[in-house]
Amino acid sequence: MNRRTFLGSSIAASLSSVYFEWAAAAKPSWAADSTHPLEPGAANAPQAEHSINPIGLQLYTVRAAMKTDFAGTIAKVAATGYKEVEFAGYFDHSPKDVRELLDKNGLVSPSCHVDYPTVQDKWPETLEAAKIVGHSYIICPWIDEKQRAQAGGWKRAAELFNKAGEESKKAGIQFGYHNHSFEFQDDKSLGGKLPYDFLLAETDPKLVAMEMDLCWISVAGKDPLTYFERYPGRFPCVHVKDWVKDASSNSGYQGAMGQTVKYGGHMADVGQGSINWKNLFANDGRAGIKHYFVENDDPKSAFDDIKISYNYLRDLKF
Repeated sequence: MNRRTFLGSSIAASLSSVYFEWAAAAKPSWAADSTHPLEPGAANAPQAEHSINPIGLQLYTVRAAMKTDFAGTIAKVAATGYKEVEFAGYFDHSPKDVRELLDKNGLVSPSCHVDYPTVQDKWPETLEAAKIVGHSYIICPWIDEKQRAQAGGWKRAAELFNKAGEESKKAGIQFGYHNHSFEFQDDKSLGGKLPYDFLLAETDPKLVAMEMDLCWISVAGKDPLTYFERYPGRFPCVHVKDWVKDASSNSGYQGAMGQTVKYGGHMADVGQGSINWKNLFANDGRAGIKHYFVENDDPKSAFDDIKISYNYLRDLKF
């Protein structure tokens, strides 16, 4: 089941009882020569000595285990060393039970994902559930392809996001949007403007934050540092996952990548791929990053994989 299907079916099943779940051959710039700012040795790469703390996990990575052993999975995530989690569904557990489980394991959940229909139709109960669990952010991770293709589809999304952000702000919660790669392909309906740029321009930065997926923007061939510089402080949360470049690989992620992103490869544990994490995170202050959520959409062995990523980030100095 892909992210969209998972997100939609989960929320539909759980919000009925005030619970909600989430599911759901251009060469990219970070694959270029060493003069690119995301590559080692770049002249403009900032030099500093910092580390990431705390390290978070997007629980979509362990979704299969969550379905069969919700409490045990949360305990294993905590035992790995993670201190923060971003929910990928409550799996029919009440917000109160989820909060108790987090407290029991010494975890906090600053963020969760909900799908677009939930933002549109079930926002008040979603905000109530979020307050119980302790979320500071609610993130929408997808805009349906049919809406994206319609005239005014992106504009309607921006208007909804501003409205949701205004309502969530009153509840003390920040609304945000999570990207894939399709937001970075030209859209004729926007006069050739990138949808991601359109959303940044058309949403109020006080009401709509951006959770940047550092893998998907890189796969799209765009430089995260450009956005950090242009929109400082707009990216309080990021998804941290890596990508192995393989031009001969037939991508299974076309829905997330969009029609114009042709670059082959596959996801990898953090530190096992091509992204220069040191240079990215040396600019985290400019970006405004507060929460780093490890994610692997297709883990080979979920608990082994989240450990590999955790160890890499725990030891990373930048």
